[in-house]
Amino acid sequence: MAEEVKLLDFWPSMFGMRVKIALAEKGVAYEYLEQDLRNKSPLLLEMNPIHKKIPVLIHNGKPICESSIIVQYIDEFWNDKAPLLPSDPYERSQARFWVDFIDKKIYESAKKIYTKKGEEQEAGKEEVIEILKQLEEVLGEKDYFGGECFGFLDIGLIGFSSWFYAYETIGNFSIEAECPKIISWVNRCLQKESVANSLPDPKKVCESLLQLKKRFD
Repeated sequence: MAEEVKLLDFWPSMFGMRVKIALAEKGVAYEYLEQDLRNKSPLLLEMNPIHKKIPVLIHNGKPICESSIIVQYIDEFWNDKAPLLPSDPYERSQARFWVDFIDKKIYESAKKIYTKKGEEQEAGKEEVIEILKQLEEVLGEKDYFGGECFGFLDIGLIGFSSWFYAYETIGNFSIEAECPKIISWVNRCLQKESVANSLPDPKKVCESLLQLKKRFD
């Protein structure tokens, strides 16, 4: 039976980018269904009735929700090529820990940069830099977070890089000046076709965020 794979997503979502990259790494063909998050589709509400959020992977009619869970599902189901999670149980636990750290920390801190002003915006900038510095320590001198191979933790973070330009433009600061190792890692990841083809133009993301920012001004 042919696999039926659909992805419900919204183009600037760094969480949706994770799923696109994982599917590309595995060579899985899928139907992409762009979602309007201000007018959620019946299909999205049916497939993710609990959170009503993207991304949602629909595999043979069954929904899988939450980006990090989706990536792990993809890795387990299409396990014949390009393993994404480490084979060692301890290394696997660490990769999961740091993706969970990213999920709990970066998005909310970075949101202050484009929704707040003054001291709150400054706090958001400082928090983002602090988080990225912590991740630089995890990266160390390795090519990728998992070592020589691009994997789960890399996928967990790389989508945020398409928002860096917007954070810097709106917040008037330089991530590269503060976290050069992270930017070198981003450029390394972008050499991979699976990443380059899955991430949107950072300037387009910035334009979208500037429009969103007007609502908070």
